[in-house]
Amino acid sequence: MDTYKNVVDHLGDKASYYLEHVCKKITKDGLHFPSADSINTVFANSNRNPQVLRSLAQLYNYGNLAGTGYLSILPVDQGVEHSAAFSFYKNPDYFDPENIIKLAIEAGCNGVASTFGVLGLYARKYAHKIPFIVKINHNELLTYPNTYDQILFGTVRDAWNMGAVAVGATVYFGSKESNRQLKEIAEAFAEAHNLGMATILWCYTRNEAFKTEKADYHAAADLTGQANHIGVTIQADIIKQKLPTNNFGFKEIGFGKYDDAMYETLTTDHPIDLCRLQVANCYMGKIGLINSGGDSKGDSDLKEAITTAVINKRAGGSGLILGRKAFQKPFSKGIELLQTVQQVYLENSITVA
Repeated sequence: MDTYKNVVDHLGDKASYYLEHVCKKITKDGLHFPSADSINTVFANSNRNPQVLRSLAQLYNYGNLAGTGYLSILPVDQGVEHSAAFSFYKNPDYFDPENIIKLAIEAGCNGVASTFGVLGLYARKYAHKIPFIVKINHNELLTYPNTYDQILFGTVRDAWNMGAVAVGATVYFGSKESNRQLKEIAEAFAEAHNLGMATILWCYTRNEAFKTEKADYHAAADLTGQANHIGVTIQADIIKQKLPTNNFGFKEIGFGKYDDAMYETLTTDHPIDLCRLQVANCYMGKIGLINSGGDSKGDSDLKEAITTAVINKRAGGSGLILGRKAFQKPFSKGIELLQTVQQVYLENSITVA
């Protein structure tokens, strides 16, 4: 398969818009690019102990993207986050946790991220076959009215005992509970590092005020970029973030610190430039940014996933963490989608902008 031609075909009349763009605000000259040597160049002189480096190496050196510095992770915690019936009705096979792990293995993902229950049930069978990432906190939907809160569902040591190489967690930046979440997860990440595990932070924003009559700024580049910056401050080794959909969140909502020159200096309205701002907030790419795949929308999923991968890679990001677009399809179709996205990162003709 000619990957570049396949990407061009899926991007259609937007191909040159995405594939030929050059970032002129935050240029690539100051970026750290993902590479086979990223762990050495970023973490070898850090405070991460040798066990953490080994865990990161396990994650980066497994699957179809092994040794590239890029990541393809299958995340399935939606059974808690979005309700199991709603998440799995399109493909009830995934009520069975083993099928989640099998999908990640067969698709050649770097790792599988899921709940204590999912990964714990099959830890002895699979923890040595694919890197486990245990998501340690969740927002469940049975509380009514629903609150934007992430609660710990287990301990870091539980994750370590089942052989996980990393723990993942979410902080809802902007929510009234965010300070408590931030303290909890900073402490959890410190314990994970002490035990030799890597850390991945889902840096999401949640506040009703972030959605105005003009636009929804939950995925604004400036707000998500600042969430990323706080995430790397508490020593996340990898940042998960939604792809930015707009900008000017601080300005339009009217809070935080901002001025017009900040926006003019750092970015444009091009999607790759907006994502580049997210990457810059991850210590200029030294902490890897993986963008999420978003909702499954049926026939457009493959095109959307390829577009997200191109934006992330060309912005200087480190890969995708893509779940619903894959597991809400028949098994073989899920594998095909994940592997097609991986090809974007393996294609040398698709470069950092």
